[in-house]
Amino acid sequence: MAKANNKTVPTQLRVQDYLNAIEDPQRKEDCIRIHDMMKEITGREPKMWGTSIVGFGTYHYKYESGREGDMLMTGFSNRKHSITLYILGGLKKREAFLSKLGPYKTGKSCLYIKRLSDIDINVLAEMIKEDFDHVRKKYEVID
Repeated sequence: MAKANNKTVPTQLRVQDYLNAIEDPQRKEDCIRIHDMMKEITGREPKMWGTSIVGFGTYHYKYESGREGDMLMTGFSNRKHSITLYILGGLKKREAFLSKLGPYKTGKSCLYIKRLSDIDINVLAEMIKEDFDHVRKKYEVID
């Protein structure tokens, strides 16, 4: 079994300190709203993963290759050009939501938005809930 040496791991940093340090007032408000929404959807307390990711829940994965590790179930990060949301069950499975969301960009499991006022927040909440439920059913949940 190859235990992954993930760079993204839980830390003892405080989520509130991270949110309070966001300088742009609108971005800070958006991140706090996302934090509150994810906390309500997941029913979990957030943890800092690394220095810049707010994560909710932890699951253990194990691939056929033998690689395994722990990862946040959902989360977000304030980045220079956008807010990154981690949709770890896969964005391809969320295309019905994405078509109704509003302007965004994507990476493999990342959804990038500029501001909450640009998108349909209810669609985002539904997508996060469906994705979180998918991850919870597929993997071994740690917390």
